Amino acid sequence: MIRIFMSLTLALGLAACGGGKTEKTIETVGSSAGVLSSKSAKQLFGYKSEGSGQTPSPFGSYAKGCLAGGAELPETGPTWQAMRLSRNRNWAHPNTVDFVQDLSRKAARQPGWNGLYVGDLSQPRGGPMLSGHASHQIGLDADIWLRPADNLNLSASARENISSISMRRSNGAYTNGNWTRAHHEIIKAAAKDPRVARIFIFPGAKVQMCNDEKGDRAWLNKVRPWWGHHYHFHVRLSCPSGTAGCVDQAPPPAGDGCADAQAWVNNILNPPPPNPNAPKPKPKRELTLADLPRQCATVLSAR
Repeated sequence: MIRIFMSLTLALGLAACGGGKTEKTIETVGSSAGVLSSKSAKQLFGYKSEGSGQTPSPFGSYAKGCLAGGAELPETGPTWQAMRLSRNRNWAHPNTVDFVQDLSRKAARQPGWNGLYVGDLSQPRGGPMLSGHASHQIGLDADIWLRPADNLNLSASARENISSISMRRSNGAYTNGNWTRAHHEIIKAAAKDPRVARIFIFPGAKVQMCNDEKGDRAWLNKVRPWWGHHYHFHVRLSCPSGTAGCVDQAPPPAGDGCADAQAWVNNILNPPPPNPNAPKPKPKRELTLADLPRQCATVLSAR
């Protein structure tokens, strides 16, 4: 029912913001890239309700691209539940869907966890989102809730209203009492997966894992501190082997990254004085279809 309502809502929304064009009209016009090249990419991709019937392939970079042949993570599985179903963001490259399912089985072996609550992956055809993320555009990003998934029988309504729980204190300099060794082990399992390029989480969690890990520390290199990310951790997969047109992010610096994470924490606790000569940030221009790889016009118009 939520999906039906969402499809109707999106169609009406597109009519309101796109001069009355429906998805069918977009597909017709999509055959002419010149007509759509100046159109808002988030509007064009945000209102697609299904993946394209193409060979799975990510085109472009994590924050400027699209996804052909996206696969849908089932809304519920034996060890996972997709959250916020109304967003229709449980789509991704098949590698990402497989990864999430694999990690959920490992999470289910942790005390107090029956699996994972899965947040945003990507839109059905990737691309810029109507709201939220700048990345998640090529089907290789996944947000995993830090709330232990102790109940895998949540209704669709509950998945819209339940929230994850924060793991941070002191603005992210430290973990709070919600953090457990299970969180450490689940993130460790994700980082040790060879498909994973990096993981983003708040600085205090990285420092906590650095302090607690007594064995092999190589996996810590993939865990990178970043603002926010205290309700969920963000997993980014590498471009699948043999996919032309997919742009990998530069690898993180060598080493376990623990000193870097500690520097983030130090700056949170003792912020450096603002630089009065720093240039003011320029507002980001909204991406158009012309800003994306040329293959994205075909992804958009494909059946």
